[in-house]
Order: sequence, then C-alpha cells, then structure tokens
Amino acid sequence: MTHTADHNGTQQAKEKIRQMRTLPLPLRWIPGAVTVALLLMTLDYLFNLGHLTFITGLETQFYYAVVALLLPLIYLLWPLTPAGQYRPIPWYDYLLSAVTLVVSGYFVINADSILERGWAFAAPDTALWVSYAWWLLIIEAARRAGGWPIAVIVTLFSLYPLVADMMPGPIQAFPSSLSETAMYHTMSTESIMGIPLQAFAGLVIGFLVFGVVLQKSGGGKFFINLAFALLGHVRGGPAKVSIFSSGLMGSMSGSVISNVLTTGVLSIPAMRRIGMSRSFAGGVEACASTGGVLMPPVMGATAFVMAMFLDVPYSAVVLAAIIPSILYFLGLFIQIDAYAARNDIKGLPPVELPSLWQTLKEGWYFIFVFALLVWMLLVMQREAVAPFYATALLLVLNQLSKHNRWGLQDLGDALSSSAKLFAELIAILAGVGMLVGALSMTGLSGTIANDFIHLAGGSIPLLLIMGALTSFVLGIGMTVTAAYIFLAVALAPALIQGGGLDPMAVHLFILYWGMLSFITPPVALGAFAAATVAGARPMSTGLQAMRLGSVIYFIPFLFVLNPALIMQGEPLQIVLVFVQALAGIVLFASAMQGYLIGVGRLGHGAIQETVIRALVMVSGLTLALPGGGMVPLTHVELLGISLAALLPGIARARLSQRHHQRSLTTHL
Repeated sequence: MTHTADHNGTQQAKEKIRQMRTLPLPLRWIPGAVTVALLLMTLDYLFNLGHLTFITGLETQFYYAVVALLLPLIYLLWPLTPAGQYRPIPWYDYLLSAVTLVVSGYFVINADSILERGWAFAAPDTALWVSYAWWLLIIEAARRAGGWPIAVIVTLFSLYPLVADMMPGPIQAFPSSLSETAMYHTMSTESIMGIPLQAFAGLVIGFLVFGVVLQKSGGGKFFINLAFALLGHVRGGPAKVSIFSSGLMGSMSGSVISNVLTTGVLSIPAMRRIGMSRSFAGGVEACASTGGVLMPPVMGATAFVMAMFLDVPYSAVVLAAIIPSILYFLGLFIQIDAYAARNDIKGLPPVELPSLWQTLKEGWYFIFVFALLVWMLLVMQREAVAPFYATALLLVLNQLSKHNRWGLQDLGDALSSSAKLFAELIAILAGVGMLVGALSMTGLSGTIANDFIHLAGGSIPLLLIMGALTSFVLGIGMTVTAAYIFLAVALAPALIQGGGLDPMAVHLFILYWGMLSFITPPVALGAFAAATVAGARPMSTGLQAMRLGSVIYFIPFLFVLNPALIMQGEPLQIVLVFVQALAGIVLFASAMQGYLIGVGRLGHGAIQETVIRALVMVSGLTLALPGGGMVPLTHVELLGISLAALLPGIARARLSQRHHQRSLTTHL
C-alpha cells in the first residue's frame, strides 16, 4: 500500500512538473511575442500613457484583451493528456487555439456595447452563442492548466444557477436559465471578469515578470551562493542554506514545485554530503519552498487576489505576512539546528564554499533592486507599478555587469517563460472566476456564511477548525489560488461576521491552510517533487516534511486569535506578542527534534525522552498561545503554565544527561 502511494505521489509530482510541450520551431516566437504585446498593453493601462486607448481606454476591454492574448496559448502549450507532451501538436489543438482567439477577440471588439447596452442581462443572439463557446473553452483551458479537480469544480459551480432551486435547503437559491447564466459569466464584472482576473491584470503581471527576470539574470544563483557563503560552514549548514535560498526564491516565483526544482538540485545533494538522509533532505527543501510562497515581499498570485478581495493595498498584505513567515522559518531553522546538533552533523568545509566578498561583488545589485521594490511597496505604496521600475533597473544593472549580461537568446527565454506563467494562471483564474460568479448570481455568497455559522452552532473555535479542514481539503485538489478564492467567498464572511474576527487574519488563515497540502501526505506535491530530486521515497519524504513544518499547523490559529501577530494593534502589544510567540516556537521546534539549545539532548531512553519532550512541547504551545479573547486564560496564566511545564522538563533533561554520562564512563 505504501509503495503504491509512493508511486502515485511521484507520478503526480512528475506530471505537475512536466506537462507543457515544446512548440515546433516555426512557432517558438509566439509566446515571446504574446509577452511583449501584453507588457505594452499593461504599461499603457497602468501608467495611463494613452497610446493604446483602443484597447486600454475601457477597463473591461483591457481585461478581455488580456484573456484574448493568453488563453489561446493554453491549447498550443498544454496537451489534451499528459502523454501528448511528447507528440507533435494535433490539428484540433491548432483549431481550438484559433477559435479561442476569435471568440475572445469578439468580446474585446464589443466591450463598449457589453457595458453600455447591458449585454450581461440581455445580449443579442450572436453574443449568446459566443458566450457558450467561451464558457466551454475556459473550462477546458482550466482543466489543461490546473488539472481535473479544478475543471470538475468549476463546471459544477458554473452550472449551479441552472438548478439552484432544486438544491437542498442550505444551498437552495434563485435559479437562472442557461442563456442568463452564460451572459452573466462572460459579460458581467462578477464572474470571468471578476476579482481574480482584475487582480491578475492590475497587479500580478508585473511581479511575475520581475520574478522571471530575476531568475533568468542569475538572481537565483546569487541568492543560493550568498546563502552558502553565510551559512554553509555552520552545523547542518546546507539545510539552513535551503531555508535561506528557497525562502528568497519562493518569494520570487510564487510556485512551490518550481522552487523545489530550482534550489533543491543544489541544496539537496549538499545536505546528503554532510550525512542527512534522503527523505530528511527532501523534507527540508519541501518545507523551505512552501514557506517561500508565504514570504514577503512577493508572495505569489494569491496574495494579490487577497488584496483585491479585502480592498486594501498589497503592501498591507505584505506587512501582515511578515511575522507569520518569520515564525514559520524560525521553527524550521530550529528543527534543523536541533537535528544537526543531536546527530553531530557538521557543515561543509570553508574551502568548498563560495567567497562572501566575491559573491556580493558580482551580485550586489540584486539586493539593491530588491530594496527598491520593498521601498516602493511599503513606503511609496505604488504596488501596481513597483515591479516594473524594479525590473527596468535590474535589466539596466544586469547589462552593466559582465557576469550575467543577457544576449538575445536570454531575452527570448525570459519572454517565453513569462508567457507560459501568464497563460497557466489566466486559465485557472478565468475558470475560478465562474465559481465566484455562480455564487454571486444566485445570491448564495450572502447566505452561505450564515449556513456555516449555523452548522458550527455559533462556536468560533469549531468554525475555525472547519475552515482549516476545508481549506486543506480544497488545497489538495485545487491550486492554492483557486482554493483561496472559493473560501474567500464562501467561508471568510462566516468567520468575519459570525466570529468578529479580523478580516486580514481570516484571509491569511485560509491561505496558510490551503498551502499545507504541499507538505501533508497523502498528496504533498511539494514533498513528492523534492523526493524525485533527492531519490527518496515520496511518502517518507512527505512525513518528514510534515514533521519539520509542524509549526505551520498552528501559526494560523495564533494570528487569528491575536491579530497583533499580523501587525494589527499597538506597537508595544505587537512586540510583546511577537517575542512571546518566538520563544514558544523555539521550544516547540526543539521538542520536535529532542534537542534544546543551552540544554542539550532532551532525555535518554524512550519513556524518559517522550515525557521530557512532551513537557517542553506543552511549554512552547502555551507560551506561543495569545491570552484573552477566545482563550479563557490571560497572558500571565499561560506564562505560568508554560514555566510549570518547562522547568521540570529542563531539570529532568539535565539529570538524564548526567546519568547517561556516568553510565558511559562506567562502561569505559
């Protein structure tokens, strides 16, 4: 059974990693040309240049044009089945790509009429038939780019308005005809053209381009070398390098699996060389890559969609995510350090490591560009245009550098890679937009929150647990962005209205729990991808990742219970709660590996070690838990419980070490 699960996991990871096909030589210019056209349109729209007003003058027309450019690429790049990636493009995919371009182009041309004449509610026959075609093409594009689970969920929800009156009580709603549903999906600003697509067109494009340019210009190599120069020599060094480099790389790419494949090929072999097992090395890389997507300043597409849902600047999401990401990476770092100390695993010899001075000399400008991006995001609050300025500066500085200077082929690769990222995301977001549109059209988005509250019996802790499990399950079958969007509409209002919880905390809670599927078996795609690089058994790698990343399972509950952990509150309160959480995470992570800094190994012998580790773990959890509110204990009471568990645990650990030392001396 385990072998079958491992095999299936490996296959899933491999399919996820390699499912795009290579275009024939005469067509390889198309993705790059699409990226150029998209960037010209986006720059004209965001900077209000006025050169392309025939497309960018009307907001919805610009959104339609974005889809019209990118969606046809799906049928050229993603085959009907995974096996098709190794075969030539069949005639029907050329036809589907052309039809998608024509159908999408129809909406671009008629954007004025759609808006002025209210076609979302009463459209001419031609528009109606084109809407049916677009509906089907988007579902198939979402299936190819995002997989069967997204396609099935989007199909069922997009058809839901047709049978809404026949549904059972809690999900019963006003029905609509097929024509009304098609018009609403394709021509209203609540469905395909809704928040997910608006976030992509207004925010995501620039950050994706910045990430691609940063990687293609050697940014990934620089951050990995910098991490090795700083941390490679310390105990467990390569594993700590993985945290540092994967955190920064994930912050750029926004993709767990591509992050694993970029940094893992260097960090995993280095971890193996210093004596870490294959599954442990893979687990470290999977956890580090997953955390990278949660790390500011660039957190992947989901964070931009979140900003649109909450109607706040993206910088507000970045600030809110800082402390949770620090807590997560600290927990991972402490576990690795404790594992290395307990097993006496050294770092790499300094002679094998890159020079810090040489690394900074060759790539200082990557740090400078990152600093500019953060300054424009947090200080100037120009999130829509910040990545374009950062990318332009990076390209100029890169061309002045003799180490990473681009040629024409490098430029072509960057443009082509960008197009593939854009196309994959637009297919998923357009499909998920219909899910949001169906809930909006039937009015269910307003009533489903009350149903969730009723189901939980008004209990906020139960509602949070339901939310966590729902987010996790949806994260298994869908992309994180798709799962987040569904829950942001269906579940978030229940937590906010029913529990009086902070909106930002609730939305981050959903995002965190959706990410957990990457490191939690039986799916754990991030861990399975790392296992393929490490040559480890996927299921054992998944279990190691789950253990190493265990702190992430309760961090979301901490910031929901006390929004001070997401920078909501008085400065003194934020500092106090943060320091308390830091100490709690250190104790918890140390207990997970059985080694505490300043104390040493937490016991010898199975029973004794279990008791001591349990005491330290309880101490860490109670210290990290914020007092007051839904927690029936104050900060002082929780601190008292924490110390009452910690002090006996440390005393017992010291005693155990002495006994063990004596027994060794006696045997000698």
